[in-house]
Amino acid sequence: MQNSHNLISGLSGIIPGGITSQDLSAILNISEFHSQNVLDEFVSHDIGTKKDDAYFFDIHDKLKAAIWMIQNGCPIDDISTKLHWKDFEGLVSEILYEKNFAVMKNLILTKPRMEIDVVGIRLGIAMLIDCKHWKRYPYSSLMKAVNKQVERTKSYVSKTQNSVAVPVIVTLYKDKVDFIDKVPIVPIFQFASFVDDFYGNLEQMKTIETN
Repeated sequence: MQNSHNLISGLSGIIPGGITSQDLSAILNISEFHSQNVLDEFVSHDIGTKKDDAYFFDIHDKLKAAIWMIQNGCPIDDISTKLHWKDFEGLVSEILYEKNFAVMKNLILTKPRMEIDVVGIRLGIAMLIDCKHWKRYPYSSLMKAVNKQVERTKSYVSKTQNSVAVPVIVTLYKDKVDFIDKVPIVPIFQFASFVDDFYGNLEQMKTIETN
């Protein structure tokens, strides 16, 4: 992998639309040679495309690049400073959409007021997802997050006729799917495979239904 510092800094150049190595050089205050190397490295890993002298990215490429760098040993804490929570929720939503789920983002429930980051619905079952953005979470914090997501799920079900819902936590950091009180804790880079296996593994998960 290239110099990790330049690659992490290069995340700032992954924006929808076109950018040149000269543009990135000016943004990062590094040489045009190093800027072109960074952009070429992204494209070589199917992150963005190159046409003539310009590089083109879509709204999910920044998080895609971040996940690739994490998997190859770049410091997570440094990467996290370059990302926005919308990048994270956007990728979760896109994965669900590609798997033929109906998707809602930032669903607001009232009385009491609660917000659910992402809801995916397919085959009559709702996956209610809390996206944990960028910070490391000790077990105690994950337990609190699980309890809150279970309460949000109960509230959702109570307000949605004939509904079945599963609370899920999606994180950046964990290296494998885990469970707390039958609530799955899913690393983002395994989320697509988790969705593929979701219906086959339902009996392992906490499901909440309308009474």
